[in-house]
Amino acid sequence: MISTSDIFTISSQKQFEKIALKTFRFQYENNLVYREFCNHLKTDVHKVKSLKQIPFLPIQFFKSHSVVSNHDPVETTFTSSGTTGMITSKHLVTDVSIYEESYRNAFSEFYGNIEDYVVLALLPSYLEREGSSLIHMVENLINLSNHAESGFYLHNHDDLIQKLIKLNQDGQNVLLIGVTYALLDLIEKQRFQLQNIIIMETGGMKGKRKEMIREELHDILCDGFGVNAIHSEYGMTELLSQAYSLGDGIFECPSWMQILVRDTEDALTYVPTGKTGGINVIDLANINSCSFIATQDLGKKYPNNSFEVLGRFDNSDIRGCNLMVL
Repeated sequence: MISTSDIFTISSQKQFEKIALKTFRFQYENNLVYREFCNHLKTDVHKVKSLKQIPFLPIQFFKSHSVVSNHDPVETTFTSSGTTGMITSKHLVTDVSIYEESYRNAFSEFYGNIEDYVVLALLPSYLEREGSSLIHMVENLINLSNHAESGFYLHNHDDLIQKLIKLNQDGQNVLLIGVTYALLDLIEKQRFQLQNIIIMETGGMKGKRKEMIREELHDILCDGFGVNAIHSEYGMTELLSQAYSLGDGIFECPSWMQILVRDTEDALTYVPTGKTGGINVIDLANINSCSFIATQDLGKKYPNNSFEVLGRFDNSDIRGCNLMVL
């Protein structure tokens, strides 16, 4: 069995690969859905000796199957957002403390001590539904910050504007994490000149506004908030870890998470560094579900293991996926 201390203390590529391969074998043995998928691909488990030989489960399986690797009771179920009538993803989490350990460690790795920040959250689309893993994380970070000023904002933009102006004048370090359309709404109401304040966008337009290319969006947000860079979080319902961008849309993973980029024409092969393809994620915090997920995101990876997200497949683009449906 792999312990969380194994996962969250990874310090080298060799160690990451060793634990990833151990996790693969564990999940093949204990996750019925993943085992059937691997068998469908005629995977010889004993011949899997490298990351690129591991089969990646298409993310759509979280919509149609219970993807779990143990028989423990489900502590919480994280669900994806979706329009009425849409089938949403469900991540059955049998040990929510692993998720909490993952985001706390990742925050510390990228941003330092959470107690140094006032955490403000502008996440209306997420607050208005049940089962958001992002709300679970941000609520916990707000509590861990130990600042009376930390908290959620829904549609009370005037209060948030006053709070940001005051905290900025006080020289307080602030993290404002917001769904993209709500951040745009805010700067249409008030333009800022902020120091010591990190603006982190997450979650796109949620059907509230026209989608924009990242460069244009970040230019507008930088201008409106008076900051030099916009940070971003790359996470999803099906993952218990997040990658972070400290600017320019270039993401880095915590030490227990990595991405590979697959060929869009052949889901079982990989493209060279710097070339665009489909993003496969290894998230070792997903020890109790599936750590090897083929997402519907398009991106490219750089030599230092950072990566960029360039968009999403539409359904007609998911080639080679007939073999991905059981």
